[in-house]
Amino acid sequence: MIPRKETFDDPDEQVRAILSQPVAVAVVGMSPRLERPSRAVGLYLARAGFTVIPVHPTAEQVAGLRAYPRLEDVPREARVAIVDVCVAAERAGNIAQAAANIGARVVWFQPGAENPAEETRARQLGLLVISGRCIMADHRRLYG
Repeated sequence: MIPRKETFDDPDEQVRAILSQPVAVAVVGMSPRLERPSRAVGLYLARAGFTVIPVHPTAEQVAGLRAYPRLEDVPREARVAIVDVCVAAERAGNIAQAAANIGARVVWFQPGAENPAEETRARQLGLLVISGRCIMADHRRLYG
């Protein structure tokens, strides 16, 4: 279960709690291009048992998964728990509000996607925020 508490004594404790069970993850910026890190992250999460929902402005599918052009287009019934942001910080505007609108509980800003204004906004909206850490690397390190 995803914790409701924002601050943990150990950052790994928080990440471990967030990733302890496979949930639905919207990967914003998951690319149809084979060489893109966002695609590798999404495919890793899918292999680890997470339900992966690609969000890409022009792709209808990514790696055989139904993609949505905007986070706001992901149906609420998808029950997205984590929004993994894999786009440049300047393209992550309004991500916090969109994540809250679809019922997500966590916004995870991958390295290079950090956006202090959106991170603050996400916290104001009651979402947990992880920033500057790779969800794939953390999962692999903590869960093998």
